[in-house]
Amino acid sequence: MLEDYFSILEKKAPARHWTCSHTSAGAPSLDGLGEEDLWPLHEAAMARWRESRGARAEPPPAAGATLLELKAALARRMLRSCRMCERRCGVDRTTGETGYCGVGAVSRVASNFLHFGEEPELVPSHTTFFSGCTFHCAYCQNWDIAMDARAGSPADPLLLADSLRDGMKQGSRNANFVGGNPDPNLHTILDTIIRLGGDGKHLPMVWNSNMYTSEEAMRLLEGVMDVYLGDFRYGNDECASRYSDVDDYFRIVSRNFIAARGQGEIMLRHLLLPGHLECCGDRIMSWAARNLPGVYFNLMFQYRPEYRAALYPEIDRRPSQQEKMGAVEAARRHGIALS
Repeated sequence: MLEDYFSILEKKAPARHWTCSHTSAGAPSLDGLGEEDLWPLHEAAMARWRESRGARAEPPPAAGATLLELKAALARRMLRSCRMCERRCGVDRTTGETGYCGVGAVSRVASNFLHFGEEPELVPSHTTFFSGCTFHCAYCQNWDIAMDARAGSPADPLLLADSLRDGMKQGSRNANFVGGNPDPNLHTILDTIIRLGGDGKHLPMVWNSNMYTSEEAMRLLEGVMDVYLGDFRYGNDECASRYSDVDDYFRIVSRNFIAARGQGEIMLRHLLLPGHLECCGDRIMSWAARNLPGVYFNLMFQYRPEYRAALYPEIDRRPSQQEKMGAVEAARRHGIALS
């Protein structure tokens, strides 16, 4: 489990983004090219990247624009009609418009530090918390930054890259992009990785997301992210709509986990909500057992009623001991080894 991740840490293989930065975009320059011009270049460059990755070859530096720069250019073009998540608001963030998440063209960082509270395999994790979120979870534990995209300071990719270098000197094992949610900040994240350059050759990248990411954004993440640290919150659309104000949840999130399986390694998180073992937890475990056999599955019991949870009496409490034991038994029944 997480063999690729540990091979990067042990310097037996480069991180995906490094090989991406050594793969040609297929054009000497990307200037003046529109989104409709860039996507075909991206598909051809990704085919070259997959071939190189499959052969476990370390490509020489690319002449002209790189695949990583091409991905960043596409992400910046997408700001003009935003569809970085599956809300697909379509607003022009370059003119100051904002969609559901409230994030503008310039990302904002609420905090950026070595985090020791993640899964053991990731600790210490250099974690960048962006402001704003594509969900409005009634029980959000980070509501102060998730619900206010104006929180924090403007993000500077050059400074963020410098902070990643400092974190590596302090022993960080990865770069972990979260929030809020990282999706609206894809352009900033890619620009940061570009500026990190060769210093990040053996620094794995972690996409810490609610997995409501758009198909286009998932295409851009391939070849960059080594680990998808993804939440699978709900086993049905009704609960997702009620507690997180999101539609078509199960189809989109399950689709993205399947896509992530082909792009990197997965660490799946499920936060047990009180009263939601049968409708959510059990259904998610059943799906994971069938579609992601052997997946790293973190069953989380740290739910506490925060933010607006008091408006929903059924979740205005912690999970009971009986519910926790029932969740562990459900995992055993589905053949899921809990991490």
